[in-house]
Amino acid sequence: MRTNLNIGLFGFGVVGGGLYEVLNRSKLLNATIKSIVVKDPLKKRSIDSSHFSFDKRTILEDDEINVVVELINDSEAAYEIVTEALKRGKHVVTANKKLIAEHLDELIKLSRENNVSLLYEASVAGSIPILRNLEEYYNNDTLSSVQGIVNGTSNYILTQSNKGIAYQDAVKQAQALGFAEADPTLDVEGFDSKFKLILLIKHAFGISTTPEEVFNFGITKLRERDVRFALEKGLRIKLLARAEKIGDQVVGFVAPHFVSPDQPAYGVNNEFNAVSVNALFSDRQVFYGKGAGSYPTASAVLSDISALQFDYHYEYRKSGNDSLSFTDEFKVKIYASSSNENSLKTIPFVESDEFYRSADFSYTTGWVSFHELRQHLKSSPSDLSIIIVEEPLKGIDTNLDRIEENKTTFASV
Repeated sequence: MRTNLNIGLFGFGVVGGGLYEVLNRSKLLNATIKSIVVKDPLKKRSIDSSHFSFDKRTILEDDEINVVVELINDSEAAYEIVTEALKRGKHVVTANKKLIAEHLDELIKLSRENNVSLLYEASVAGSIPILRNLEEYYNNDTLSSVQGIVNGTSNYILTQSNKGIAYQDAVKQAQALGFAEADPTLDVEGFDSKFKLILLIKHAFGISTTPEEVFNFGITKLRERDVRFALEKGLRIKLLARAEKIGDQVVGFVAPHFVSPDQPAYGVNNEFNAVSVNALFSDRQVFYGKGAGSYPTASAVLSDISALQFDYHYEYRKSGNDSLSFTDEFKVKIYASSSNENSLKTIPFVESDEFYRSADFSYTTGWVSFHELRQHLKSSPSDLSIIIVEEPLKGIDTNLDRIEENKTTFASV
């Protein structure tokens, strides 16, 4: 049944402005933006200032507005807006992945108590409709993994790095093109990807996780020597958000990976995103699209608004499955490099298979306990680079002895 939607829009930046434009172009929606609330009254915008208000109560206390679209950068302010909107019986559409990742279960509870929808497709992978597909299409399938590139900024930077452009120069290019913020930390350190991974895990496996539980290791410590190593092996480096089932447990993390040409992420470049879903019956399927920019993200917001016409809501059918639990107790194969070979000797390997040493660069590869690796990285040397090697993850084998530090040797060249 079609519902008339009166929208209150918070924010008129890149995405908000894009939504305003695409909504006015769409002829298929019974939706109107009644009010727009912004923070800065002095900021110049693409439409006349008479369209804007500066008090959130303009939207939240208007009984005619039945949909709140939240598109602001401040996650704490967004939390206040979204929770009050849900309590007042208004549907909410948001693209704020940090807000949702930090408060998902609370917001689900509020939406159910007030019989309204909370939709956030635009918070993960831009224009790619991954959440609704995980929620609906894969509901009766047995998922084994979800992984991919979900941050356009870091992928643009890595694409340029793979071409031989220095990291700092690639960051400046991304900033000039509007892909990176003045402070790109959330993107390049993997925090943005982690927030998105938390949502993917919820919709893929029904498990609630927190930002503290899901580990992220970014791309800021990668060096030209690591890119050169990848190119010599016919590989590329990509920042992947990755979640997999190992037995009755789910693991999830964000880190740079070596990717071979037969993997979907290998050919995903610049600001594009791609998510690969592996399932028992449907095998591997790949979703590909733009992960950044005004129109791609606005199109995902528009899709959620359109779904509200028919009273759509996430059902979270996989939630409450006590047979699955989240863990960081598994083994992963890594490549580690440093200008100081002693930094590599401190890594808690359980298996080690390749060593290299030169005058100014050393690397090693081998298997580590992920739990112990993440503890080690909290205080690791600033020049230590870690990249995940393309091998299947393993459950912990308690019979494997750790290699003692004094047995570690390096081949010299």
